[in-house]
Amino acid sequence: MLRTLDTLEIAGKRVLLRAGFDVPLKEGIVADDFRMRAGLPTFRALRNRGAKAVFVLSHLGRPKGKRDAAFSQRAVAERLSTLLGGPVSFVEDCVGPEAENAARSAKEGEVLFFENLRFHEGEEANSSPFTDALARLGDCFVNDAFSDAHRAHASIVGLPGRLPAAAGMLLTREVETLTRLRDNPVPPFVAVLGGAKISDKLPMIERLLPRLEGLCLAGALANTMLRAKGFGVGHSVVEENLIERVRAIALTDLRLHLPVDVVVSTDRSGAAAVRTCGVGDVAADELILDIGPDTSELFSRVVRKAKTVFWNGPMGIAEVPAFRFGTEAVARAVASAPGYSVVGGGDTTRYPLEMNLAGDIDFLSTGGGAMLALLAGEELPALRALSV
Repeated sequence: MLRTLDTLEIAGKRVLLRAGFDVPLKEGIVADDFRMRAGLPTFRALRNRGAKAVFVLSHLGRPKGKRDAAFSQRAVAERLSTLLGGPVSFVEDCVGPEAENAARSAKEGEVLFFENLRFHEGEEANSSPFTDALARLGDCFVNDAFSDAHRAHASIVGLPGRLPAAAGMLLTREVETLTRLRDNPVPPFVAVLGGAKISDKLPMIERLLPRLEGLCLAGALANTMLRAKGFGVGHSVVEENLIERVRAIALTDLRLHLPVDVVVSTDRSGAAAVRTCGVGDVAADELILDIGPDTSELFSRVVRKAKTVFWNGPMGIAEVPAFRFGTEAVARAVASAPGYSVVGGGDTTRYPLEMNLAGDIDFLSTGGGAMLALLAGEELPALRALSV
């Protein structure tokens, strides 16, 4: 059982809060604050419970254990200040004398944002000295970083062994929502899956398949499935080493819906000629870059019949306008579905957010790899560390 925030003594304590604020920056400014906004309820809960101070720990990008100004979190701290409507003090390191002095002198109600955890090799190595240095900053620990829950890093699995610890509001909601989706969805349950990563998603598909009434596949998943069924897919992304495993997913199952038409081109940038064709008419030099209008309508019809719908992965190279139609069609279908809807993955949630459809979707997950691992039935290191 997960230790939740109501089990932790908060009043008067300096709370180390592990947040999942690995957000994109553009020209030194946070370009997408979805994950940050999702974490705000935990800040409010800590304030309402009388925390003396909140110390934010997070990472940004992959600086490989070295200080790199390109991965500084100062801009993230500034955005957090705006979201909280109050000051957030930035600390130039997360361990050592400067960090400890800042923590020791924190004023009542203050929020401190410590510099990138991954500027130190000890974070990803889960080293005991680094964990001890982090633990010296606070009195208790709250993990709200669901997006990093599949990482066995010092701030994720080490701190719960050093300090009284609990899961934050976001982490708790993510686990409850996704566990219910995996184990007890209201039927009929439909999943729409796309994207380029196949190997990451097969374990999830295999776990969910017995409960699914409909499985709509696009992207590299569909390309590999089509290749397994004998269709030519040109130069499209296919994982050849997974074809035999894909064949085992009941290729004749009526619950499985593959593209019937696709958008193709010889250039994924959209600069070359673009055309729509049947799945059997892809030329040897072409790439499948989106689903076609007939497939978009097929997937939309399947989604509209669901009482539970899960969407992960764009239908094609949706960041290119010429290949965005199918992804936007699925976003509208999921948002208008009468059933309970869950959308997850950073490359997926961006589309309902950009299209102003987020309010019509019941739950947007902040997880990528962590979400896929949980839905596949894997034990996440963060949850093991926070279990009673």
